[in-house]
Amino acid sequence: MAHHVRRRTVVLGGMAAGLAAAGAASPAIAATAGHGGPAPTVTRRLGGFEVVALLDAHGPFFLTMDEAFDGATEHDWDRARRVDPGAFGPERTWNLDFRCFAVRLPSGGYALVDAGVGPEGSPASAWAPVPGELPLRLAEAGIRSGDVRIVVLTHLHADHAGWSVSPEGMPYFPNARYVVQRTEISALERNGDETILPFVVEPLRDSGQLDPVGGGVCLARTARGGLMTVPTPGHTPGHQSVLVRDHGEQILITGDVLVHAVQLVAPNVAYRFEADPALARRTRRALLDAAGEWPTWLATAHLTRPFLRAESGDR
Repeated sequence: MAHHVRRRTVVLGGMAAGLAAAGAASPAIAATAGHGGPAPTVTRRLGGFEVVALLDAHGPFFLTMDEAFDGATEHDWDRARRVDPGAFGPERTWNLDFRCFAVRLPSGGYALVDAGVGPEGSPASAWAPVPGELPLRLAEAGIRSGDVRIVVLTHLHADHAGWSVSPEGMPYFPNARYVVQRTEISALERNGDETILPFVVEPLRDSGQLDPVGGGVCLARTARGGLMTVPTPGHTPGHQSVLVRDHGEQILITGDVLVHAVQLVAPNVAYRFEADPALARRTRRALLDAAGEWPTWLATAHLTRPFLRAESGDR
């Protein structure tokens, strides 16, 4: 979402009106007992896969909803509130989660999608509402750092890569390859980035764990599906989402294509800090149109509901 203290770059995605929020009452979803706020871990099973939503952090954003989004009507806000009421604070403030997802692989081990805000002292800690708690969430889910075989970074904003590498420059997941789109890395290098390149990219290169890829990549297969990356540029040049498909259903881990419910119900609403707003809008609509063709759950990084059912319909 944001990766520089001064720029505070955040991109939000969008979706359509046909959404039904999925709660812990669903038999396919198990939630860890909460702490008065969002559930720290929520699990959804899909064929041979298990997807665990891990709450790294939660709190108010530094911009109000009206400052962050352009073009939303009061009708849009009303519809968004019905989808994700937890995102709405007093006086137009915006509450959000910072969430990662662990995918249990049929062959053993886990893939981790995104690495959260990180600890105190990480690049995101200067602007995120609280330090991250991903190691605690992983422990609650029974996942050790050595169990993680793959880390997919949807993009290289600080609140999605914070637990990739420790402040001492050591990868948090010693047995994992870190999958990042080449175009994402190239964009940081062209822009002379002095935050994420030295904090994340260079240590992973040094350890031999950085795995730059181009386009969609299959990470695991089953007889009736698999786990794969899906390029979804716009939020950043090399943004990617992750698709889990099995037994005729799928879970789409959206990264920052989808972040606030106002863009779920009104996909053309612009977010203030999108790298390429026109491309982000096209990507968002294409992704949601494709999701509507399959029974799909959307797994979101920043809504206060980790899983949302995508349904076809006009947007």
